[in-house]
Amino acid sequence: MINFSQFLHSSIGRKLIMSITGLFLCLFLIVHLGGNLTLFAGDEGYNFNIYAHFMTHFLPVEIISYGLYISILIHAFYALLLTVKNSQARPVKYAVAPKTPVKWASLNMGLLGSIIFLFLIIHMSNFWARYKFMEGTYREYRKELLTGTLTSAVYEPVSPDFEYAVTTESNVEIVRVKDLYAIVAHSFSLWWYSLLYLVAMVAVSYHLYHGFQSAFRTVGMVQKRYTPVIQFTGIWLFAVIIPLTFASMPLVFYIKSLL
Repeated sequence: MINFSQFLHSSIGRKLIMSITGLFLCLFLIVHLGGNLTLFAGDEGYNFNIYAHFMTHFLPVEIISYGLYISILIHAFYALLLTVKNSQARPVKYAVAPKTPVKWASLNMGLLGSIIFLFLIIHMSNFWARYKFMEGTYREYRKELLTGTLTSAVYEPVSPDFEYAVTTESNVEIVRVKDLYAIVAHSFSLWWYSLLYLVAMVAVSYHLYHGFQSAFRTVGMVQKRYTPVIQFTGIWLFAVIIPLTFASMPLVFYIKSLL
């Protein structure tokens, strides 16, 4: 009987790990997109900044987040390993270029994954690392509880250890929080960063176009009953709707910065 270690080092084992971590990352994309949609709330970053604080300071979410980072590294490592093994097995490239997007994506998963991984390094160092470990600006929001009227202004913390505070004065809720929204708005006002983001979303689209369906095939879900649903979800949700929605963020902020 093959042991667990041998299984993980086999081609099937590597593909299974790739599939499981990939599907976990797909789930994260949905959650991440839902939170990022608050950027369009038109509230000067009120909901987005509260969401950002919650995601980086609530312990269960933080634990899941670090599991996500480990999954990204594992997924990238095994993707590199499979790419190298496939190249060694077939040193001569195909003579005929692939004629469909899914075939092109299938043959270029290594390239697409490399673009996405490079983007993630830049993206996380620009947003997550700056927000979590570096000093930044803070914002104070005052919300009338009866009318819902919201005003905001830059806030200067008295203590260098200040993170977040919610108080109430009469009928006014006061929220003081680190301003990640300002970092996002500034980053997307830079043409080169917005362009990088758009290129990455094209890579994500092609990567998921093949990868989502391939992951389900690897874990054995190939029944006729499920295949149409998996194909529809993989194409329209993960390869079209999610990348397009993410891509709309730099486009909207960059256009706003020009007005």
